[in-house]
Amino acid sequence: MSPAAPTSVFAPAEVPSHPAVSAAAASFAALVGKLDYMTPVEVESVRQAYRVADEAHLGQLRKNGDPYITHPIAVAAQCAEWKLDAQALMAALMHDVIEDCGITKPELVERFGSPVAELVDGLTKLEKLEFDTREQNQAESFRKMLLAMAKDVRVILIKLADRTHNMRTMGDMPRSKWERISSETLEIYAPIAHRLGLNFTYRELQDLAFRHLHPWRYEVLRKALNKSRTRRRDLIGRVEQEVEALFSQHGMPVRILGREKTLYSVYRKMDNKHLSFSQVTDIYGFRIVVPELTDCYTGMGILHQLYKPLPGKFRDYVAIPKVNGYQSLHTTLIGPFGTNIEFQLRTHAMDVVAESGVAAHWLYKASEPNSDTSQRLGTQWLQSLLDIQQETHDASEFWDHIKIDLFPDAVYVFTPKSKIMALPRGATVMDFAYAIHSDVGNRTVAARINGEQLPLRTELNNGDVVEIVTAASAEPNPAWLSFVKTGRARSKIRHYLKTMAQEKAHVLGERMLNQALRSEGIAALPLEDDEYRATWDKLLRFTGNKSRIELLSDIGMGKRIAGMVGKKLAVLLSETGLKPDALLISTERYASGADESMSQGMVTLDGSEGLSVQYAPCCKPIPGDRIVGYLGRGEGLIVHAEDCPTGKRLLARDSERFLEVEWADEPLRSFDTTLLVTVTNGKGVLARVASAIAAAEADITHVDMGNEPAQSATDIRFLVSVRDRVHLADVLRSLKRTPSVLKAQRFKPSKP
Repeated sequence: MSPAAPTSVFAPAEVPSHPAVSAAAASFAALVGKLDYMTPVEVESVRQAYRVADEAHLGQLRKNGDPYITHPIAVAAQCAEWKLDAQALMAALMHDVIEDCGITKPELVERFGSPVAELVDGLTKLEKLEFDTREQNQAESFRKMLLAMAKDVRVILIKLADRTHNMRTMGDMPRSKWERISSETLEIYAPIAHRLGLNFTYRELQDLAFRHLHPWRYEVLRKALNKSRTRRRDLIGRVEQEVEALFSQHGMPVRILGREKTLYSVYRKMDNKHLSFSQVTDIYGFRIVVPELTDCYTGMGILHQLYKPLPGKFRDYVAIPKVNGYQSLHTTLIGPFGTNIEFQLRTHAMDVVAESGVAAHWLYKASEPNSDTSQRLGTQWLQSLLDIQQETHDASEFWDHIKIDLFPDAVYVFTPKSKIMALPRGATVMDFAYAIHSDVGNRTVAARINGEQLPLRTELNNGDVVEIVTAASAEPNPAWLSFVKTGRARSKIRHYLKTMAQEKAHVLGERMLNQALRSEGIAALPLEDDEYRATWDKLLRFTGNKSRIELLSDIGMGKRIAGMVGKKLAVLLSETGLKPDALLISTERYASGADESMSQGMVTLDGSEGLSVQYAPCCKPIPGDRIVGYLGRGEGLIVHAEDCPTGKRLLARDSERFLEVEWADEPLRSFDTTLLVTVTNGKGVLARVASAIAAAEADITHVDMGNEPAQSATDIRFLVSVRDRVHLADVLRSLKRTPSVLKAQRFKPSKP
């Protein structure tokens, strides 16, 4: 790519005579007119980027016949409204050159430097790659964009400017594309704009998407709003005069702005609350911009002298800002003729942040020391994207996590040290724990809310004081995934479970392969050193695994049969000159007994195996039961009682996937089993039965009395935690001695 000529693109001799090209040059001249906040050197670098983009898009037209370059110019003009820097405007002008014009990233690095090239690359979709579905392509493209945005927020600001201009010119697109693009805007780009505090862009994107998604509804509402505006003009004028006069009496200089609900927000309120247009009473409101922060509260008092406040309609977002940095006092007052009118009071700095969010970092940074509030809050969310990415390697799963966090209807809760934390509405104790730190979440065992101990699935409310209780030995529970709300908590839990499952499976797989190898006469698993590296490479080619760890994990997870891998490894070792030990073969076969169907060696269980070993929920084996192990495909080792009907069916079908297991002499934890207790119905029976179980030092984890009407004799199922069969016998004896208990026995399934 040759450097552009140093002369200005606006020199008279260079202005082309073609009307379309002249229009493009004129639109760029209008853009340059907005760059008065830049130095001459920065303006020249923007011109250089324009020349490259203009040359790259030469001959390309938009759907309406305009030169394509008018679109990048419009995107850059929006970025200039936000006072973004020269690098951002250069990237905005060239945001499509990699994707549509064949210019490469290295060329951009050489011509404009790495920061500009990274911005352009972050805005480039992944259409050059092959994906199975459009959804997969979209998810991966969004992941790329969001991760680029997490490193540099200017990426998403340019992308939002790009989407805004595309939506403004949607009328030129084929009608067949309106629904898809508008839905994507409503579901993704508008929430991102809201999450970053870009409220003006958020509202515009919503209205433009609504206009093209439901054209007829949009038009009907637009006409109704116009009529309403005409009818209420006198009311709005009267309120404005009265408020202005009252503030003048108190000597407080203010700026009063009328505010009208957007068409989409009116439509959504009508749809969600099943209201007619006439029933939506808060269409109009006022924004009052005051000089200082304390004037917000003084102004609130002045307003409440003029009109009566509506109870329950006061919100203080100044003391506790929204998660996107928004600050204002909100109050709804009963104005003339009983009309409800909302007022928002804020300072000029708050007003800039409220409308421009993270963009206020550029708009207002020179004159306001606290202008980076929204930038800081936005950066916290952007950083959380990187945290989620590190634990989520699947694009669709990553996007699912992000979408959860794009709708921050927040609740505000406190730590015991009075630190405020904002969480999405519906967030639970576990979301709070993971918001503090992933280690706190992983080690959580209990929580106190306002001093009262409550379940971990408890939803939090505004003002709750939450204290987390942790234990060093605690681990995340897969059941937490069913109630956590935030993407951060979900991704942290999944990452931990996957990592721990792999580690446990690796240890189990190594034990199983080592045992299988002993059955082939090899005393120990060879190391992956120089002597045996070639042997391991051949084995990995045979199994299709990338590494020794992956192979051992696959064996532990049941994806590979230890016996088969052991036989192959024994053959490969014999090729190196290592001969099987005949005495070891005889010893192992004698120790394993006569059952040749389970020849993968014995595994000892003590309850500490974690996620790589599951105890079958059908038969719930406990220490003392005769047990067998089934290597479920991708599920790890599943332990069944020897007489379990489900286990017998699996043995008949997949005998090669079974291996011998035994209990350790001293298991390290308790195990669940089900008791069926038949009682004579009456007052206090359940309490007496529960006391008998507790007297035998067993814990009740679940009680099921069924849905049948009460009868004289009733069956109650208890899920209890016991140490072993001896302990279970003690529990049953305690139950049988209890009055009202007719029968007590361990419940076992009779068929699969």
